[in-house]
Amino acid sequence: MLDAIRKNGLVLAIFAIISTGVVALTHYLTQSQIEHQEQAQLMSILNQVLPQDLHDNLLYKSCTLVTNPALGTKSAMPAYVGTLKGKPSAIAIESIAPDGYNGAIKIIVGVKQDGTVLGVRVLSQHETPGLGDKIELRISNWILEFTGKKITPQNLSTWKVKKDGGQFDQFTGATITPRAVVKAIRKTVLFIDQHRQDILSQPYNCGVK
Repeated sequence: MLDAIRKNGLVLAIFAIISTGVVALTHYLTQSQIEHQEQAQLMSILNQVLPQDLHDNLLYKSCTLVTNPALGTKSAMPAYVGTLKGKPSAIAIESIAPDGYNGAIKIIVGVKQDGTVLGVRVLSQHETPGLGDKIELRISNWILEFTGKKITPQNLSTWKVKKDGGQFDQFTGATITPRAVVKAIRKTVLFIDQHRQDILSQPYNCGVK
C-alpha cells in the first residue's frame, strides 16, 4: 500500500511539474504578443485624442504620472505628452468620473497647447446598456461634442449638460452619466490648463517598455 501511495505521489508530482512548465512556456511565448496588442490598443486610443499630425514622438513612451484630486482619484494617472519637432504640442491625460450611475468611468482627454480639446474617449465604464453607455463612441457620437472646444472664464459656467443650464446634451432617461462625464472632462481640461508646465517638466516614468 505504501508503494502505491508513493507511486501515486510521484505521478502527481511529475504532472504538477509538467503543468507548471506548460503554463510558464505558454506565458513566455504569448507575453510579447500580449504586450504588442496592448501597445497597439493604447496607440490607437492616443492617436484619437492626440491626432498624428500634431506629434512625431512615440506617445506611449512619453508618459508621466500625475496625482491630483481634480483627476477624480487619489491614484497617479498617466499623462502622455505629444511633441512636434522637439516642442510640446499637446497632452493627453487619463482621469476618473467617480460619480457615474453605475460607478467610476475612466476617460482620456487630449488638449492642445492652446487649450483646445482635441478629443475625449471613454476607457472603461459600467453604465446601463442603451442609456448611459451612449458615452461610448461605438454607441453614439455624443463624446465628439467636446472636440474643438476650450474652457474660458466666459464659458466655464456652460460646461454642464443642458438640463443644468450648460451647452452639452444629456441622454433621454439618463442624465447622471453625461453629467458625470462632462464634469470630469471640465476638471481634467482645467487641470491641464493650470498645470501644463508642471506636467511637461516631469520625467517620463510610466511608458510601455
